[in-house]
Amino acid sequence: MQCPEAEADFLHTEFQRLRGRAPRTLREDFCGTAAVCREWVRRDPNNHAVGIDLDPEVLDWARAEALARLAPEAGNRVRLQCADVRRCQTPGMDIVAAMNFSYWVFDQRPALRDYFRHVRAQLDADGMFFLDAYGGYDAFRELVEERTIDDAEGRFTYRWEQASYNPIDGAMQCHIHFELPDGTRLERAFSYRWRLWTLPELRELLTEAGFRCVTCYWQGWTADGEPDGQFHPAEQADADAGWICYLSAEP
Repeated sequence: MQCPEAEADFLHTEFQRLRGRAPRTLREDFCGTAAVCREWVRRDPNNHAVGIDLDPEVLDWARAEALARLAPEAGNRVRLQCADVRRCQTPGMDIVAAMNFSYWVFDQRPALRDYFRHVRAQLDADGMFFLDAYGGYDAFRELVEERTIDDAEGRFTYRWEQASYNPIDGAMQCHIHFELPDGTRLERAFSYRWRLWTLPELRELLTEAGFRCVTCYWQGWTADGEPDGQFHPAEQADADAGWICYLSAEP
């Protein structure tokens, strides 16, 4: 559900732009298969990564499959921990990243603020916290979006379902379904139950957690009206039906 190459590019570029040096240590929270960790160490022999996740099964898969594809020297620069991202100790990180909206599992303000405070304590003096978010007026609707995708294995169909949304507490249930080239259907291949946090809420909570500077990065558009994949700092944005953005927070 992510593009590790694009995320690693963004993290490296923005950190170097703001800090005047290359980042070397990355902590990937809610890392799952540790795809971003893998990409991080693959691209530079000076890079090190720590992946944190609560699911031992998915971490075992990451070790056996994803990290096994790395050269041994690169694989030795990745450390995976089965732990709560609010409790694990990894001090002195250049970057902590929480991508793919994973931190939305914390559906109450105190829990999310506690997580943000813990992240701040794990950063180096000039470290940075990066996370992503999505929204727009379609984000609050119950809907199914379908895309046909061509890759090396053939053409498959991807369906994103927003199955339920409770406007009183922000609770949301989402599913991802696939239809494969041979006609096989994978219903609810992935399911998510989380809170749909808004950008004002996230910015306020990051500030309450002690971050002094919070920046939103908005995606640009091509001449044809398609997302161009380039994200730039922004203070104002259009009220689109759907958008994805990055945030950075500096201690």
